[in-house]
Amino acid sequence: MADDLSVVNGARVSFARHKTELDDSDAGLIRFLMRERHGTPFEHNSFRFHIRAPIFVAREWFRHRVGSFNEFSMRYARATDDFYVPAPEDVRTQIGKPGAYSFEPVSDEIAETTRDELRQVYEAAYATYEKLVELGVARELARAALPVGAYTEFYWTVNARALMNFLSLRNSETAQREIRRYAEACEHFFSERMPITYEAFVASGRTSP
Repeated sequence: MADDLSVVNGARVSFARHKTELDDSDAGLIRFLMRERHGTPFEHNSFRFHIRAPIFVAREWFRHRVGSFNEFSMRYARATDDFYVPAPEDVRTQIGKPGAYSFEPVSDEIAETTRDELRQVYEAAYATYEKLVELGVARELARAALPVGAYTEFYWTVNARALMNFLSLRNSETAQREIRRYAEACEHFFSERMPITYEAFVASGRTSP
């Protein structure tokens, strides 16, 4: 439910005008709106994403409040035994002070130790969860045994202006690697559905209007 024409018509309604097809002047208008940060015309559209991600990624995502979320509930449905184990190249060490971190790769041995330790924790946590559920403990309480590496899923509905804000923050070099991978995927869909708006976004320094 999103295209470049939605931006054009959102802006041209000020002059009681409506377009059904884009032309070069409309592309120029979109670039002008982006450059001058006239943001509201970029809000008259909608993207809906269905996302499956580790809980720690979802919690970062939910900080972006300009959008609508509906998440899988472990109060009502049984949790799955699906957990995030990073690839060896994604295991990293943190160097620096808060606000000025850098991340460096670790040795192959530490990477495999990390992956093995996480698997062991996940297996024990899920076994505890299953045991509690079998004993009749309510799912809403049994889920407390599960770590933030467990996968959740949710729908996220957002307009292009809010999506650009998300991309500017989460698809940047300073974002956590795991959420950045998801932001890259969202950016791909954005570039396909609204190519003129996307080009203007990139040209403006990836700043949301």
